Amino acid sequence: MKSISKIVGVVFAILMFSSCSVHRNAGKSATAPGQVKKITGAKSAKAYAPGQQKKKGNKH
Repeated sequence: MKSISKIVGVVFAILMFSSCSVHRNAGKSATAPGQVKKITGAKSAKAYAPGQQKKKGNKH
């Protein structure tokens, strides 16, 4: 009886920890800054460039 509860506990712990995976995409966009500019209708693509994202003040 003790071995069954240990096995169930281990399986439960494995399931709990394996389901908590987080995948983040480090701020990279799937589209180029120029393409985002076209979509939004902005006059400049500078605001959408990866190096300009720090200037927005967004903290993740």
